[in-house]
Amino acid sequence: MTTMNSGGRTVGRTNIQKAALAVGVVFLLVGILGFIPGITSNYDSLGFAGHGSGAMLLGLFQVSILHNIVHLLFGAAGIAMARSVPGSKNYLVVGGAIYLVLWLYGLLIGQDSAANFVPVNTADNWLHFILGVGMIGLGLALSRGTAGAGRTTTATR
Repeated sequence: MTTMNSGGRTVGRTNIQKAALAVGVVFLLVGILGFIPGITSNYDSLGFAGHGSGAMLLGLFQVSILHNIVHLLFGAAGIAMARSVPGSKNYLVVGGAIYLVLWLYGLLIGQDSAANFVPVNTADNWLHFILGVGMIGLGLALSRGTAGAGRTTTATR
């Protein structure tokens, strides 16, 4: 919930900003975890990109250096965009749409093909679907009634 300070500016974070921040932090952490041996199995086979990377985050999700960097950048974007209500909504809704496109892409390409450059496996594909639906759902549900929230306003006396 936002409140007004004595200068007439909104302070605090709305629920949508908190959600965007939380999602951004999770992506940032996942990007970091992808570079930690033990949490990422087969770490010695972590490739820069492509389906040949044999590293598996949590033993389930195929990752590469590029994949981890994408998570880090996506997380940083979420943290930055969580500073405003419109930015938070855009991050969640557009980011969710991107993840649904990644889900479809992962379903359509061969996992052993050169097109699998990120790389993704079946577990990644279904996680992308859940993330896409969840992010869009959060963005739409939490943006209701936030018109004008998070913007600088002038108090009336």
